[in-house]
Amino acid sequence: MHLSFNVRIALLGATGAVGTELLELLQSRNFPLADLKLLASPRSAGRTISFQGEDIPVEVVTEKSFDGIDIVLASAGGGTSKTWASIAVEQGAVVIDNSSAFRMNPDVPLVIPEVNPEAAATHQGIIANPNCTTILMAMAVWPLHQVQPVQRIIAATYQSASGAGMRAMEEVKAQARAILQGETPPTECFPYPLAFNLFPHNTPMNEQGYCEEEMKMVNETRKIFNAPQIKISATCVRVPVLRAHSEAINLEFAQPMPVAKAREILANAAGVQLVEDWEANYFPMPIDATGRDEVLVGRIRQDLSHPCGLELWLCGDQVRKGAALNAVQIAELLVARNWLKPKTATVVH
Repeated sequence: MHLSFNVRIALLGATGAVGTELLELLQSRNFPLADLKLLASPRSAGRTISFQGEDIPVEVVTEKSFDGIDIVLASAGGGTSKTWASIAVEQGAVVIDNSSAFRMNPDVPLVIPEVNPEAAATHQGIIANPNCTTILMAMAVWPLHQVQPVQRIIAATYQSASGAGMRAMEEVKAQARAILQGETPPTECFPYPLAFNLFPHNTPMNEQGYCEEEMKMVNETRKIFNAPQIKISATCVRVPVLRAHSEAINLEFAQPMPVAKAREILANAAGVQLVEDWEANYFPMPIDATGRDEVLVGRIRQDLSHPCGLELWLCGDQVRKGAALNAVQIAELLVARNWLKPKTATVVH
Protein backbone atom coordinates (compact mmCIF):
# COMPACT_ATOMS: atom_id res chain seq x y z
CA MET A 1 0.00 0.00 0.00
CA HIS A 2 1.47 3.38 -1.01
CA LEU A 3 1.30 5.98 1.74
CA SER A 4 1.79 9.49 0.42
CA PHE A 5 3.06 11.44 3.42
CA ASN A 6 4.73 11.05 6.78
CA VAL A 7 2.57 10.70 9.87
CA ARG A 8 3.04 11.72 13.50
CA ILE A 9 1.91 8.88 15.76
CA ALA A 10 1.40 8.62 19.51
CA LEU A 11 1.32 5.12 20.93
CA LEU A 12 -0.77 5.01 24.10
CA GLY A 13 0.06 1.87 26.08
CA ALA A 14 3.49 1.48 24.53
CA THR A 15 4.89 -1.02 27.04
CA GLY A 16 2.12 -3.64 26.95
CA ALA A 17 1.86 -6.77 24.80
CA VAL A 18 -0.14 -5.04 22.07
CA GLY A 19 1.98 -1.88 22.29
CA THR A 20 5.13 -3.93 21.79
CA GLU A 21 3.59 -5.58 18.73
CA LEU A 22 2.46 -2.22 17.35
CA LEU A 23 6.04 -0.97 17.45
CA GLU A 24 7.30 -4.06 15.64
CA LEU A 25 4.64 -3.69 12.95
CA LEU A 26 5.26 0.02 12.40
CA GLN A 27 8.88 -0.88 11.77
CA SER A 28 8.46 -4.06 9.72
CA ARG A 29 5.72 -2.57 7.51
CA ASN A 30 7.78 0.60 6.90
CA PHE A 31 4.98 2.85 8.09
CA PRO A 32 5.90 6.43 7.02
CA LEU A 33 6.56 7.99 10.41
CA ALA A 34 7.49 11.62 10.78
CA ASP A 35 7.49 11.32 14.55
CA LEU A 36 6.72 8.68 17.18
CA LYS A 37 5.69 9.44 20.73
CA LEU A 38 5.50 6.64 23.32
CA LEU A 39 2.95 7.17 26.09
CA ALA A 40 2.21 5.04 29.15
CA SER A 41 1.29 5.18 32.83
CA PRO A 42 3.57 6.76 35.45
CA ARG A 43 5.02 3.35 36.41
CA SER A 44 6.55 3.03 32.93
CA ALA A 45 7.86 6.59 32.74
CA GLY A 46 11.58 6.92 32.32
CA ARG A 47 11.97 3.72 30.34
CA THR A 48 13.37 3.85 26.84
CA ILE A 49 12.35 1.61 23.94
CA SER A 50 14.57 1.00 20.93
CA PHE A 51 12.90 1.75 17.62
CA GLN A 52 14.72 1.85 14.27
CA GLY A 53 18.06 2.22 16.04
CA GLU A 54 16.91 5.06 18.28
CA ASP A 55 16.14 4.92 21.99
CA ILE A 56 12.78 6.65 22.49
CA PRO A 57 11.75 7.68 26.01
CA VAL A 58 8.41 6.55 27.40
CA GLU A 59 6.43 9.58 28.57
CA VAL A 60 3.57 9.90 31.01
CA VAL A 61 0.41 10.79 29.12
CA THR A 62 -0.87 14.32 29.77
CA GLU A 63 -3.30 16.74 28.14
CA LYS A 64 -0.42 18.11 26.06
CA SER A 65 0.71 14.71 24.78
CA PHE A 66 -1.37 14.85 21.60
CA ASP A 67 -0.36 18.30 20.34
CA GLY A 68 0.63 17.95 16.68
CA ILE A 69 -0.20 14.23 16.56
CA ASP A 70 -2.02 12.80 13.51
CA ILE A 71 -2.93 9.31 14.80
CA VAL A 72 -3.16 7.86 18.29
CA LEU A 73 -2.86 4.09 18.51
CA ALA A 74 -4.49 3.34 21.87
CA SER A 75 -3.98 -0.01 23.59
CA ALA A 76 -4.07 0.82 27.27
CA GLY A 77 -7.55 -0.34 28.26
CA GLY A 78 -11.06 1.06 28.14
CA GLY A 79 -10.74 3.38 31.12
CA THR A 80 -7.62 5.02 29.71
CA SER A 81 -9.23 5.40 26.30
CA LYS A 82 -12.33 7.03 27.78
CA THR A 83 -10.10 9.46 29.65
CA TRP A 84 -7.85 10.53 26.79
CA ALA A 85 -9.58 9.85 23.44
CA SER A 86 -11.75 12.96 23.37
CA ILE A 87 -8.78 15.11 24.40
CA ALA A 88 -6.72 13.70 21.54
CA VAL A 89 -9.56 14.28 19.06
CA GLU A 90 -10.00 17.86 20.23
CA GLN A 91 -6.32 18.41 19.45
CA GLY A 92 -6.79 17.14 15.89
CA ALA A 93 -5.74 13.49 16.13
CA VAL A 94 -7.59 10.41 14.97
CA VAL A 95 -7.74 7.75 17.69
CA ILE A 96 -7.63 4.10 16.67
CA ASP A 97 -8.74 2.44 19.87
CA ASN A 98 -8.09 -1.19 20.72
CA SER A 99 -10.34 -1.29 23.80
CA SER A 100 -14.06 -1.99 24.01
CA ALA A 101 -14.81 1.58 25.12
CA PHE A 102 -16.35 2.84 21.86
CA ARG A 103 -17.06 -0.27 19.78
CA MET A 104 -20.84 -0.18 20.07
CA ASN A 105 -21.14 3.61 19.94
CA PRO A 106 -23.25 4.28 16.81
CA ASP A 107 -21.05 7.29 15.97
CA VAL A 108 -17.84 5.24 15.99
CA PRO A 109 -16.99 2.95 13.06
CA LEU A 110 -15.89 -0.56 13.98
CA VAL A 111 -13.43 -1.54 11.28
CA ILE A 112 -11.68 -4.59 9.84
CA PRO A 113 -9.91 -3.33 6.68
CA GLU A 114 -10.47 -6.59 4.77
CA VAL A 115 -14.18 -6.53 5.63
CA ASN A 116 -15.58 -2.99 5.89
CA PRO A 117 -12.88 -0.46 4.96
CA GLU A 118 -15.39 2.15 3.79
CA ALA A 119 -16.73 2.48 7.34
CA ALA A 120 -13.45 4.17 8.34
CA ALA A 121 -14.36 7.16 6.14
CA THR A 122 -17.30 7.97 8.44
CA HIS A 123 -15.21 8.53 11.55
CA GLN A 124 -15.63 11.59 13.74
CA GLY A 125 -12.20 11.31 15.30
CA ILE A 126 -12.37 7.80 16.78
CA ILE A 127 -12.23 4.40 15.07
CA ALA A 128 -12.67 1.24 17.13
CA ASN A 129 -10.69 -1.96 16.69
CA PRO A 130 -13.01 -4.96 17.15
CA ASN A 131 -12.51 -7.65 19.76
CA CYS A 132 -9.87 -10.24 18.84
CA THR A 133 -12.30 -13.16 18.59
CA THR A 134 -14.62 -11.08 16.42
CA ILE A 135 -11.83 -10.12 14.03
CA LEU A 136 -10.59 -13.67 13.58
CA MET A 137 -14.10 -15.04 12.99
CA ALA A 138 -15.04 -12.25 10.59
CA MET A 139 -11.93 -12.82 8.48
CA ALA A 140 -13.12 -16.36 7.75
CA VAL A 141 -16.88 -15.77 7.58
CA TRP A 142 -17.04 -12.51 5.61
CA PRO A 143 -15.66 -13.88 2.29
CA LEU A 144 -18.29 -16.62 2.39
CA HIS A 145 -21.03 -14.20 3.46
CA GLN A 146 -20.22 -11.98 0.48
CA VAL A 147 -20.90 -14.83 -1.94
CA GLN A 148 -23.82 -16.42 -0.08
CA PRO A 149 -25.29 -14.61 2.94
CA VAL A 150 -24.90 -16.40 6.26
CA GLN A 151 -28.07 -16.70 8.31
CA ARG A 152 -26.69 -18.19 11.53
CA ILE A 153 -23.27 -18.50 13.21
CA ILE A 154 -22.45 -20.80 16.12
CA ALA A 155 -18.96 -20.23 17.49
CA ALA A 156 -16.87 -21.93 20.14
CA THR A 157 -13.59 -20.20 20.97
CA TYR A 158 -10.40 -21.55 22.50
CA GLN A 159 -8.68 -18.40 23.73
CA SER A 160 -5.03 -18.13 24.69
CA ALA A 161 -3.50 -16.34 27.65
CA SER A 162 -2.28 -13.54 25.37
CA GLY A 163 -5.83 -12.17 25.32
CA ALA A 164 -5.32 -11.09 28.93
CA GLY A 165 -1.94 -9.47 28.27
CA MET A 166 1.72 -10.06 28.83
CA ARG A 167 1.41 -10.64 32.59
CA ALA A 168 -1.16 -13.37 31.97
CA MET A 169 1.20 -15.17 29.60
CA GLU A 170 3.94 -15.10 32.24
CA GLU A 171 1.46 -16.29 34.86
CA VAL A 172 0.61 -19.40 32.83
CA LYS A 173 4.33 -20.23 32.57
CA ALA A 174 4.70 -19.78 36.33
CA GLN A 175 1.62 -21.93 36.94
CA ALA A 176 3.01 -24.73 34.79
CA ARG A 177 6.32 -24.68 36.67
CA ALA A 178 4.55 -24.69 40.03
CA ILE A 179 2.22 -27.57 39.14
CA LEU A 180 5.09 -29.68 37.79
CA GLN A 181 6.96 -29.10 41.05
CA GLY A 182 3.94 -30.05 43.16
CA GLU A 183 3.34 -26.47 44.33
CA THR A 184 0.21 -24.31 44.38
CA PRO A 185 -0.02 -22.32 41.11
CA PRO A 186 -0.27 -18.51 41.42
CA THR A 187 -3.54 -16.90 40.28
CA GLU A 188 -3.42 -13.13 39.88
CA CYS A 189 -4.47 -12.41 36.29
CA PHE A 190 -6.93 -15.30 36.11
CA PRO A 191 -9.43 -16.43 38.77
CA TYR A 192 -8.33 -20.06 38.39
CA PRO A 193 -5.19 -21.87 37.26
CA LEU A 194 -5.04 -21.97 33.46
CA ALA A 195 -2.01 -24.23 33.08
CA PHE A 196 -3.19 -27.82 32.48
CA ASN A 197 -6.75 -26.50 32.77
CA LEU A 198 -9.43 -24.54 30.94
CA PHE A 199 -12.52 -22.59 31.95
CA PRO A 200 -15.30 -20.51 30.39
CA HIS A 201 -14.25 -16.94 29.74
CA ASN A 202 -14.32 -15.07 33.03
CA THR A 203 -16.00 -11.84 31.89
CA PRO A 204 -19.30 -10.80 33.55
CA MET A 205 -22.46 -12.75 32.69
CA ASN A 206 -25.75 -11.28 31.51
CA GLU A 207 -29.25 -12.47 32.46
CA GLN A 208 -29.29 -14.95 29.58
CA GLY A 209 -26.09 -16.63 30.82
CA TYR A 210 -23.83 -15.22 28.11
CA CYS A 211 -20.57 -13.59 29.19
CA GLU A 212 -19.36 -10.22 27.97
CA GLU A 213 -16.80 -11.79 25.62
CA GLU A 214 -19.51 -13.86 23.94
CA MET A 215 -21.79 -10.86 23.50
CA LYS A 216 -18.92 -8.92 21.91
CA MET A 217 -18.82 -11.53 19.17
CA VAL A 218 -22.58 -11.28 18.69
CA ASN A 219 -22.97 -7.50 18.68
CA GLU A 220 -19.71 -6.53 16.98
CA THR A 221 -20.15 -8.99 14.10
CA ARG A 222 -23.63 -7.65 13.41
CA LYS A 223 -22.30 -4.09 13.36
CA ILE A 224 -19.27 -4.84 11.15
CA PHE A 225 -21.34 -6.87 8.67
CA ASN A 226 -24.13 -4.28 8.81
CA ALA A 227 -26.44 -7.27 9.27
CA PRO A 228 -28.42 -6.98 12.51
CA GLN A 229 -30.56 -9.96 11.48
CA ILE A 230 -27.74 -12.54 11.60
CA LYS A 231 -28.33 -15.08 14.36
CA ILE A 232 -25.15 -15.59 16.39
CA SER A 233 -24.35 -17.61 19.49
CA ALA A 234 -20.91 -18.05 21.02
CA THR A 235 -19.25 -19.99 23.81
CA CYS A 236 -15.88 -18.53 24.79
CA VAL A 237 -13.33 -20.63 26.66
CA ARG A 238 -9.88 -19.76 28.00
CA VAL A 239 -7.35 -22.52 27.24
CA PRO A 240 -3.73 -23.14 28.32
CA VAL A 241 -2.14 -21.80 25.12
CA LEU A 242 0.27 -18.88 25.39
CA ARG A 243 -0.60 -17.08 22.18
CA ALA A 244 -3.06 -17.34 19.26
CA HIS A 245 -6.76 -18.05 19.57
CA SER A 246 -8.67 -20.89 17.91
CA GLU A 247 -12.34 -21.05 16.93
CA ALA A 248 -14.74 -23.75 15.79
CA ILE A 249 -17.35 -22.14 13.55
CA ASN A 250 -20.67 -23.55 12.34
CA LEU A 251 -22.38 -21.59 9.57
CA GLU A 252 -25.93 -21.92 8.31
CA PHE A 253 -26.87 -20.59 4.87
CA ALA A 254 -30.25 -20.28 3.14
CA GLN A 255 -29.00 -22.70 0.49
CA PRO A 256 -26.25 -25.34 0.65
CA MET A 257 -22.70 -23.98 0.37
CA PRO A 258 -20.61 -26.62 -1.41
CA VAL A 259 -17.41 -27.44 0.47
CA ALA A 260 -15.31 -27.09 -2.69
CA LYS A 261 -16.75 -23.64 -3.31
CA ALA A 262 -16.12 -22.52 0.28
CA ARG A 263 -12.56 -23.83 0.10
CA GLU A 264 -11.92 -21.92 -3.13
CA ILE A 265 -13.36 -18.70 -1.68
CA LEU A 266 -11.24 -18.89 1.45
CA ALA A 267 -8.11 -19.89 -0.46
CA ASN A 268 -8.37 -16.58 -2.31
CA ALA A 269 -9.53 -14.38 0.58
CA ALA A 270 -7.37 -11.47 1.72
CA GLY A 271 -5.63 -12.09 5.03
CA VAL A 272 -6.60 -15.78 5.11
CA GLN A 273 -4.35 -18.81 4.68
CA LEU A 274 -5.99 -22.15 3.90
CA VAL A 275 -4.32 -24.94 5.91
CA GLU A 276 -5.62 -28.42 5.15
CA ASP A 277 -3.79 -31.74 4.86
CA TRP A 278 -6.49 -34.35 5.30
CA GLU A 279 -4.18 -37.34 4.92
CA ALA A 280 -1.88 -36.09 7.65
CA ASN A 281 -4.80 -34.78 9.76
CA TYR A 282 -3.00 -31.43 9.75
CA PHE A 283 -5.06 -28.29 10.20
CA PRO A 284 -4.59 -24.82 11.76
CA MET A 285 -2.85 -24.82 15.14
CA PRO A 286 -1.98 -21.96 17.52
CA ILE A 287 1.70 -22.86 17.32
CA ASP A 288 1.61 -22.20 13.56
CA ALA A 289 -0.54 -19.07 13.80
CA THR A 290 1.72 -17.40 16.37
CA GLY A 291 3.54 -14.46 14.81
CA ARG A 292 1.60 -14.77 11.55
CA ASP A 293 -0.42 -11.97 9.96
CA GLU A 294 -2.85 -14.36 8.29
CA VAL A 295 -5.80 -16.11 9.90
CA LEU A 296 -5.31 -19.83 9.30
CA VAL A 297 -8.50 -21.61 8.22
CA GLY A 298 -9.11 -25.28 7.53
CA ARG A 299 -11.05 -28.46 8.21
CA ILE A 300 -13.88 -27.10 6.05
CA ARG A 301 -16.63 -29.69 5.90
CA GLN A 302 -20.33 -30.25 5.41
CA ASP A 303 -22.39 -30.13 8.61
CA LEU A 304 -23.85 -33.63 8.82
CA SER A 305 -26.81 -32.36 10.84
CA HIS A 306 -27.99 -29.68 8.39
CA PRO A 307 -28.00 -29.60 4.56
CA CYS A 308 -27.25 -25.85 4.55
CA GLY A 309 -24.61 -26.04 7.27
CA LEU A 310 -20.84 -25.69 6.98
CA GLU A 311 -18.15 -26.35 9.59
CA LEU A 312 -14.71 -24.78 9.74
CA TRP A 313 -11.80 -24.35 12.12
CA LEU A 314 -9.47 -21.35 12.43
CA CYS A 315 -6.47 -20.09 14.38
CA GLY A 316 -5.15 -16.55 14.49
CA ASP A 317 -2.61 -14.54 16.45
CA GLN A 318 -4.65 -12.57 18.97
CA VAL A 319 -1.93 -9.99 19.57
CA ARG A 320 -1.26 -9.51 15.87
CA LYS A 321 -4.31 -9.62 13.55
CA GLY A 322 -6.57 -9.77 16.59
CA ALA A 323 -5.25 -6.42 17.82
CA ALA A 324 -2.07 -4.64 16.69
CA LEU A 325 -2.01 -5.51 12.99
CA ASN A 326 -5.65 -4.55 12.50
CA ALA A 327 -4.96 -1.16 14.11
CA VAL A 328 -1.93 -0.50 11.90
CA GLN A 329 -3.91 -1.54 8.82
CA ILE A 330 -6.59 0.99 9.77
CA ALA A 331 -3.90 3.67 10.10
CA GLU A 332 -2.53 2.74 6.66
CA LEU A 333 -6.04 2.92 5.24
CA LEU A 334 -6.65 6.40 6.64
CA VAL A 335 -3.44 7.73 5.16
CA ALA A 336 -3.71 5.99 1.79
CA ARG A 337 -7.27 7.21 1.21
CA ASN A 338 -6.79 10.64 2.76
CA TRP A 339 -9.38 9.96 5.48
CA LEU A 340 -7.46 11.39 8.42
CA LYS A 341 -9.61 14.47 8.71
CA PRO A 342 -13.17 13.66 9.80
CA LYS A 343 -16.08 14.78 7.68
CA THR A 344 -17.67 16.29 10.77
CA ALA A 345 -16.18 18.01 13.78
CA THR A 346 -18.18 16.14 16.39
CA VAL A 347 -16.18 14.85 19.33
CA VAL A 348 -17.27 11.42 20.57
CA HIS A 349 -17.34 10.99 24.36
